[in-house]
Amino acid sequence: MKIGELAGQTGCPVQTVRFYEAEGLLQPPERSANNYRIYGQTHVDRLSFILRCRSLDMTHDEIRVLLRLQDDPTKPCDEVNELLDNHARHVDARISELTALKQQIQDIRDACAGGTCIGECGALDSLRRNTGASAAKRGHIKGVHQ
Repeated sequence: MKIGELAGQTGCPVQTVRFYEAEGLLQPPERSANNYRIYGQTHVDRLSFILRCRSLDMTHDEIRVLLRLQDDPTKPCDEVNELLDNHARHVDARISELTALKQQIQDIRDACAGGTCIGECGALDSLRRNTGASAAKRGHIKGVHQ
């Protein structure tokens, strides 16, 4: 199949297929006589695996490890479990960070009872008062981890 068919079967944009090839996550396809990429079921399976891992917010490095392990089916699965345990701890940490972020947003929202003009908005005043070093120190919740 051509790249568009692979993309269609997996629900993955063509650009993302190319990106995963360039990143070494998806194995290079065969080439036809006219130099078109030719993909097979192994590409569908591997790309589906990659997409599932990404849907779980796994990094490319984590996926590389899982792909390497998957490619050696005789190894014990302890490394897979360790990776998943570490990833679950990361998710727990993100949940805590996001819960704290939600509380900060709610506190700001609670500073405004509504019904006043923008110049007297407690939420905007709260945002102005909490700028600078303390806000920068908290930072924004990142979607990708190390």
